[in-house]
Amino acid sequence: MDIVIPIITLIVGLVGGFAIGVFYLRRQMTKMQNDPQMLQKMAKQMGYNLNGKQMQRAQQMMKNQNPTPPAGGKRKKK
Repeated sequence: MDIVIPIITLIVGLVGGFAIGVFYLRRQMTKMQNDPQMLQKMAKQMGYNLNGKQMQRAQQMMKNQNPTPPAGGKRKKK
């Protein structure tokens, strides 16, 4: 019994942390679609310097992306 509780706690912590991470990442991506300055900042961190046309194209690509199903979900075949 002394080993079971820490293992359960670890599993719950990992699952909770993963869920919070996914939620945070999705929220940041949504904000980035609406805020060109955040997108420009991310591009500079990655070493890219985008001009206005490239920024518009990047925003359009982000808006047109299909939302991905949750992890472990079944994907529909087209």
